Order: sequence, then structure tokens, then C-alpha cells
Amino acid sequence: MHQEFEPSEALRDIIKCFWYDNRGLADQEFIFQVEPDGYAEIIFYFGNLSNISEDGSLRPLPSPFLMGLLNRPAIFQVRGCLEIIGVRCFPWTVFDLLGLPPPGKNGIHIFAHPIAAIQSTLGSFMAAGRIDDALAQLEQYFLHTRPQAAIDNTLSKAGAAMRQANGTIPVSHVAAAAHSTVRTLERKFKRSSGFTVKDVSGLMRFEQVRNHLWHEPKSNLAGLAHELGYTDQAHLSREFKRYSGTTPAAFARNAQNRKLPVSDDFVAFVQA
Repeated sequence: MHQEFEPSEALRDIIKCFWYDNRGLADQEFIFQVEPDGYAEIIFYFGNLSNISEDGSLRPLPSPFLMGLLNRPAIFQVRGCLEIIGVRCFPWTVFDLLGLPPPGKNGIHIFAHPIAAIQSTLGSFMAAGRIDDALAQLEQYFLHTRPQAAIDNTLSKAGAAMRQANGTIPVSHVAAAAHSTVRTLERKFKRSSGFTVKDVSGLMRFEQVRNHLWHEPKSNLAGLAHELGYTDQAHLSREFKRYSGTTPAAFARNAQNRKLPVSDDFVAFVQA
């Protein structure tokens, strides 16, 4: 089960959506991967969840943890039932929202923050099957703390331009939309997210290709490359493999064979 919930108007400049996901069985162990996209996620979970590192070792994760922007898929192991409540944030706002410095590009971040205090309240709601109440509690937390977050208006304007173009416009045009110089915008982006404008734009564009191929796996790659501003099909294929570890053609075949039910937005958690 995957559900998404639009945030209140006061939060829409920092949060794309809240979401709930439920998977697994009591005696089951399985592995799933999270594909990169253009968002950062604050993850609360209820169950047994570990990250599988590149060397194959297991790292148990606290709840909550932060899934920053990914350069490659992240792999997880679940034992038993798993319920997740996620806060999908724009990457240029999430660290300012939490009052934390960006920790770098390692993707999964364990952090100490007062938000962890609501884990037990959320857990009580989840145990009682009151998912809506848990989500409302989480939203209230952000509505209360939002006025204290110093979100840079330049970044908000830049982010809006990037999202509208799905990451396909040059950095100079993003800077113009934000009424900023390229140098100033890049400095602010790096400070707020740990990534450059080009980094985030590349992930946004990859996300569009990935979503399109998932829903329409028989799409023409050359036409898709032209539509999304890649130099050519080879450029699209290189970028796709860089982020996903596989070719767009292989991803499309896999999507056609498995075809899990998904929402209009690609569900980040895909069982491997």
C-alpha cells in the first residue's frame, strides 16, 4: 500500500508531500532498493530496517533518518512487516528546515534532532491503525516549526524554475529566474543542499526518464532524449546508467515484466 498526501499551503514551498507505505509479512525477509530522484526524504519507520552498504554489511537504521539526494540506488533489508511515513522535501530546503548543515553526498544520514521525539507518538497512532492521525501529527510539527526555518527566497525561486522545467534548463536560466548571479546561486545551493544546481537538475531529469519508462516501457529513447534536453540517446543512456546502475533499455524491460501498481509519482521504494 502506498498513499501520498499533499501538505498544507504553508508548507508547499518546502515539502512536496507526506506519504505512507506498508509492505512485508510477519515472517518474511526481503531486500528492496530506492532509486535516486530529485528529493530528500525524512523517513520514520516502524519495523526492522537496515541499509546494505557497498561492501555487503548491514547497518541498522534509527527512526527517523534522512535520505538525501542519491547518486546511485540505495539497498535495504527488511525483516517482517514494515510501515513507513515519509516527508518528501525539496533538497534545497530540507537542511534549513531541520536547522542542520548538509553532511555531504553519502545519501543516507543519521542525525540527532528534536523531531525524533515524536517517534513514540507516531508509533502509538500506527499501532492503532490511525494512519491519518499520525500524518496529521507530523504535519502539525512542521506547521509549528516552519516559521523558525530560514528558507532562502532565492533558492525557492530557483527550485521552482527547475521543477517547472523538470531539470532541463541551463544553470544561467535558473539564476535569471531567481534574480541571482550563477556564482551566488551555486554557492547558496551548495550551502543548503551539499549539491550543485547541475547535480540536482541531473537528478530531476533522470527522474523524468525513469518515471516515463516505468509507465511506458516501450517509449522511443531517442525521442525521449530529445524531449528532455539530452544531447542524444547515448547521453541519456550514460546518465541513466550513472544514477541507476543499469541501462534505460534494461530498466524498461524490467518495468514491463514486473509492472507493480504505482501512483502518478514513481514510488521510490521498489522491491529488488
